[in-house]
Amino acid sequence: MGPRKKNGLFKRIERFGVIRRTLTWTLWAFVALQLFALAAIFTLNWVDPASTSLQRTQALKLVERDGLPITWRQRWVPAEAISDNLRRAVIASEDGEFFTHIGVDWEAIRGAWQRNKSAEARLAAKAKKTATAKQPRVVGGSTITQQLAKNLFLSGERTFLRKGQELVLTFALEALLPKHRILTIYLNSVEWGEGVFGAEAASQRYFGKSAAKLNTREAAKLAVMLPNPRFYEDRPRSGYLRQRTSTIQARMAQVSLPPSKPNKQGAP
Repeated sequence: MGPRKKNGLFKRIERFGVIRRTLTWTLWAFVALQLFALAAIFTLNWVDPASTSLQRTQALKLVERDGLPITWRQRWVPAEAISDNLRRAVIASEDGEFFTHIGVDWEAIRGAWQRNKSAEARLAAKAKKTATAKQPRVVGGSTITQQLAKNLFLSGERTFLRKGQELVLTFALEALLPKHRILTIYLNSVEWGEGVFGAEAASQRYFGKSAAKLNTREAAKLAVMLPNPRFYEDRPRSGYLRQRTSTIQARMAQVSLPPSKPNKQGAP
């Protein structure tokens, strides 16, 4: 074997070694990230998250747009300080099978995909006839647990890798936390307007009362806002919002909340 062939062989072997080491370190980094996420999720049984990925992202956007200090309105409250009306309304609007599924509702995802395609076709046809403001997109098929996984840990980008990570975190949340705790964290951290996060801040913002005192109509309205809160924050008298609120208010009677035993901190 000549010198050139030997040099070429050595270079290929060296290149293969670099690739193998890179892949090994990437795999270990991925495993470490998953272990960190599992540990963080497990601590949520007792520790309320100080902030979420969604909150930090939205706060940063406000800073970049307005040049103001990073602030948001949120007041964490225990489970018993959130009205059961809001719990029922959110389940009726966002995830009717919340207490029975294991984190993912495949049938809901399929149905939402079909509805979104139909809605896009109708909007495209309407855009050709009039220049009216675009309506919000049809609600997706994500469960409450999936939404919490995304809000807590992930960015807003839409890629297959991010979606796969969302599913891993979703199943981890379902495995490590009780359903009532998942719902409590979700209601305390979900976005309800620009810089408005959590049920207490939303209740004070829109109705001037605590989340514990929300009636069925108020709870239903907040639930309907969830898929696109900043859109409805600017359109509080939207005809769709009013009609959908009545629909969810009627459905709330069909939602039963399983009993839960609060822990020492008052969270289920």
